[in-house]
Amino acid sequence: MPAARPPVCDFGWTAREFRLPATDGRTHALSDLRGRNGLVLAFICNHCPYVLAVIDRIVRDARDLAPLGVGFAAICSNDAENYPADSFENMGAMAKEKDFPFPYLHDADQSVARAYGAACTPDFFGFDADLGLQYRGRLDASRAETGPEDLRRDLFEAMKQVAETGKGPAEPVPSIGCSIKWKAA
Repeated sequence: MPAARPPVCDFGWTAREFRLPATDGRTHALSDLRGRNGLVLAFICNHCPYVLAVIDRIVRDARDLAPLGVGFAAICSNDAENYPADSFENMGAMAKEKDFPFPYLHDADQSVARAYGAACTPDFFGFDADLGLQYRGRLDASRAETGPEDLRRDLFEAMKQVAETGKGPAEPVPSIGCSIKWKAA
């Protein structure tokens, strides 16, 4: 199956409100997640090789963005019935194993993925302090294998710029990954 690529960033649209259960036992609303300088929403899942190749870097970047006032959350929207590795129980196990410093949210009805236009895992949405979209792009140049340690940290650098200036890069490089596993209609 070919990799999925989301469209280039549609700058400025406002993050859609939601309330989702998380592996930490709480239900989180969008407003609970934002930092004083922005927010990253990462659509990920447990089984995708593109996510697994960079999950430790996602955790690193979330930790490094927190002192810059950028909130972070991950959302799994995959059809867990046909992809049991992405079940809520398995999401909790991954969050614990990888020591996620952010909420891992379960979008069981896929409404949030649809509202955001999420296309693949991983798919990163970076918002400014007012929750306007400023970045939709890749974490780094890794693919289904972890890239070298010295790769440019695209997501981190973009969100650092958003935290400092309120604006993201003009030409982000799209993410690439497995398609969202949609439920049958």
